[in-house]
Amino acid sequence: MGLKHLSVAATVAMTGVALMVAAVEAGAASPPPVPGENGMVATAQHLASKVGADILRQGGNAVDAAVAVGYALAVVYPAAGNLGGGGFMTIRFADGRTTFLDFREKAPLASTETMYLDASGNPIPKASTRGYLAAGVPGSVAGFETALAKYGTMKRDVVMAPAINYAENGFTLLQGDVNLLGDATEDFRKDPASAAIFLKNGQPFQVGDKLVQKDLANTLKQIASTGADAFYKGPIADEIVRASQAGKGIFSKADFEQYNVRELKPIECNYKGYTITSAPPPSSGGVVICQILNILEGYPLKEWGFNSAQSVHTMVEAMRHAYVDRNSALGDPDFVKNPIDRLLDKKYAESIRAVIPAGKAGNSKDVAPGTAPHEGTNTTHYSITDKDGNAVAVTYTLNDWFGARVTAGSTGVLLNDEMDDFTIKPGVPNLYGLVQGKANAIAPGKRPLSSMSPTIVSKDGKLIMVVGSPGGSRIITITLQTILNVLEHGMDIQQATDAPRIHHQWQPDVVYAEPFALSADTKKILEGMGYKITEQKPWGDVDAVLVGGPALGQTMGKFRYFGANDNRRQPGEAVGY
Repeated sequence: MGLKHLSVAATVAMTGVALMVAAVEAGAASPPPVPGENGMVATAQHLASKVGADILRQGGNAVDAAVAVGYALAVVYPAAGNLGGGGFMTIRFADGRTTFLDFREKAPLASTETMYLDASGNPIPKASTRGYLAAGVPGSVAGFETALAKYGTMKRDVVMAPAINYAENGFTLLQGDVNLLGDATEDFRKDPASAAIFLKNGQPFQVGDKLVQKDLANTLKQIASTGADAFYKGPIADEIVRASQAGKGIFSKADFEQYNVRELKPIECNYKGYTITSAPPPSSGGVVICQILNILEGYPLKEWGFNSAQSVHTMVEAMRHAYVDRNSALGDPDFVKNPIDRLLDKKYAESIRAVIPAGKAGNSKDVAPGTAPHEGTNTTHYSITDKDGNAVAVTYTLNDWFGARVTAGSTGVLLNDEMDDFTIKPGVPNLYGLVQGKANAIAPGKRPLSSMSPTIVSKDGKLIMVVGSPGGSRIITITLQTILNVLEHGMDIQQATDAPRIHHQWQPDVVYAEPFALSADTKKILEGMGYKITEQKPWGDVDAVLVGGPALGQTMGKFRYFGANDNRRQPGEAVGY
C-alpha cells in the first residue's frame, strides 16, 4: 500500500525526553501546515482538494464541499475514491451538535456465512478480494445524497459539476496518479471494461497522459439529474446487476432497492479535557481509539516523550488489549449487541492498565476473548472545515486499491472487495491480517466491521481538529498517533501527520514500525523487553485540519485553519481559502 513518497520523522532518546525530527525522504524537515483564513480542505488528490475549496468559496458549507470532494475523488482518485464502495461521515456543526452517517457496503441478500470456503472448509484464495463475488452493495452515492439533502445548502448539479467535468474531459496524470494506476495493471488486463478505461492501448498510462472516463461521466450525469434513485432503482443498478451476474457475482436488483443509509450517534469520549468524536459500529474505529486513549490517559506520555521505549511499550500494550475486543466483540449493530458502554468505561481501562506488565512485553496468547479483563479496508480520507466552524470528516473505501478490480459493465464504476472485511472463517486472517470472530460473520444485508475512523476533536465547545486516514487495520492506530502527536507531543499538524508510526493489532504478535520510528537504542530496549519488531515501508495517508494555529497554543495572524496532507503519498494536497 506504500506507493507514495516517504515522510519519516525521527530519532528518539531512550529516556523520557524524545527528540523528534519530522523528515521527508532525504532528511528535509516537514513543510509548514497550509494556512487558511475561512476554510480548509485536505484530501488525497490535489484536484479534489481544489474542488472542495472552490465550493467553500462559492458559499457552500463543509457538507456541500464534502459531497463535491467525494464525487470528484471517484474520478481523479479511482484507487480509493468511489461510487462503487462505501464509507462513513462524521459531522460536527458550528453549534457543537454532532452526527454520523453510515453508508457502509452491505452483504448481498444471496450471501452465506461460508460462501468463500471450499468443500473442506478452507478459504478459497482471492475469492473475497477479486472479482464480482467479492463486492458488497455500494453505499457511497446514497451517503452523499443523504448528506447533501439533510445538511447541505447547494444544489446537486452544482456540487457534481466538477466531477462530471473531470470524467468527461479528463485530467492530466501526475507521477502519484501513475504510480497508483500501475499497481493494478495486470488485473486491469484481465477485465476488459477496466482495461478500456485504465490502460492506454493495453499499456500503463504515463505522466502527462490524460485519463478520460466517458462511461463514468454518463453515470454521474444520471445521478446529477435524478439523485440516488438513478443508482439504486434505475438503469445504473440494472447494469451493475447484469455485469455481476455475467461475472459470477450474486448482486440482485433487490440489493440496490433495499440499500439504506443509517444516521447514528457518534462515539464520544474524553481524553484529558478533549472530546473525541468518532465512528460508531459498524466501524470499530471510534470505540478502539477511545479505548486506547482511556488506557493511555493514566500514563505521562508527554513526560516520557515521542516514541520513547516507555511510551511505545504502553501504546503497544493498549493496542494489544483494544484489538482483542475489536476483533471479538464488535459488529453491525443491526445484527450484534455491541458492548460499547463496557468497552468505553474508564474503570475498564483501569483494569487493563492493572494487567499491563511493567518493563516487559505482554503476550497475545495470554490476552484473548474470554480471559480477564476481556470477558465475554484500501481507503481514502478527507477533512473539511468551513467559515462558520462546521467540520466534516469522511473516510470511504473500495477496501483494497481499486477494490475487486472489476468495472461494472458500461457504468464506469469500479466495484469494492469489501466482503473480505467480514470474518471469512474464525481464526483466519483477512487481507489486513485481522483475526476476527463470529460477531463479524457474513449474513445477508449485514455490513462488515470496519476500521475507518473519521474523527473530530474539540475542547470546551470549540473545534480543535479534524483527522483520519486510510490504512486497513492500521487506520485506528494512525489516527490515534496523529492525535497524540498534537495533544501530547506539541507537534504542528504537518509534523504530527508526517511523524513515523508504530502498530500492533493483537495478532500477529508483532510490533510494526516505520523507518526511523525507533532509534537503535530504543529498539534494543524494546527487544530486551521481549517485543518482536518488524520494520516496514511507511503506511497510511493522513489528511487533517487543526483549528486556531499550526500547533496547539500557537496563532498566526488572520489565519484560523491549518491543513496537512501526508507526505507519504502523492498527489494529495491541503487547500485553504
